[in-house]
Amino acid sequence: MRWTPGGRSDNLEDRRGASSGGFGGGRGLGLGGIVILLVLSLIFKQDFLSLVGGAGGASGAPAAAPAPIDDPSEERAVQFLSWVLNDAQDTVWTTLLPQTMSTRYSDARLVLFRDVVQSACGMAQAASGPFYCPADQKVYVDLSFWDQLGQMGASGEFAQAYVLAHELGHHVQTLLGTSQQVGRLQQTRPDVANQASVLLELQADCYAGVWGHSAAQRNKLDPGEADEGLRAAAAVGDDHLQKMSAGRVSPESFTHGTSEQRMMWFRRGFESGDPRQCDTFSRTQ
Repeated sequence: MRWTPGGRSDNLEDRRGASSGGFGGGRGLGLGGIVILLVLSLIFKQDFLSLVGGAGGASGAPAAAPAPIDDPSEERAVQFLSWVLNDAQDTVWTTLLPQTMSTRYSDARLVLFRDVVQSACGMAQAASGPFYCPADQKVYVDLSFWDQLGQMGASGEFAQAYVLAHELGHHVQTLLGTSQQVGRLQQTRPDVANQASVLLELQADCYAGVWGHSAAQRNKLDPGEADEGLRAAAAVGDDHLQKMSAGRVSPESFTHGTSEQRMMWFRRGFESGDPRQCDTFSRTQ
């Protein structure tokens, strides 16, 4: 992609240096160590937590935020994601969402982590891949996912940008109220829960394509990079992932859509640049 490294986004939280995926305090103690200190405190009637600087505020002092990681091997990726985050939010959705959907856009934040992280939606591991948490309106990414994406046949910067743009698509759905409606439907109609999840994911793919359209119009893509986005969409299709992991496909368990569906809806957004063309809930073609 045609971009210029320019530092980190103001909407970036770097938690790669956090202990136990975001649990603070205890001078680097893991969760198990904190539990042991709590038990000892109860037995001996002494605050052992305060002796090591507290854990999660147990000593009355707030946990220190993890220091940003200065890893030259990852800094370009950090700055690239910062650029995509700012470009998608400041250049595209801040203007486009009010114009097309009569909804004010407010920024999501991007959290970088390693191995495991605590979000408002609960604990998550890197193995689960990038995700968006509507409860805190943050996107969570472990940079090691890019290696996994490459192994699945979707390497390149635009493939990475597609993943972040897809998660920001979920943020758009939260701002529009779509995610909340789907959540209520899934609770009252568990028989259609998976189908509703697929439609939500396909719409996020389409929203990712909407950003891709804008990037292409502004000459930010190199020749052939649109195909990277399509390959990334195909790589994370339910049928492709199930074939890779289990050697067979179980359509009844799909939650994100097939490779063909994901490519189709990404392409719809990419070609139209109009989020109104992303209504997966009423369109089947």
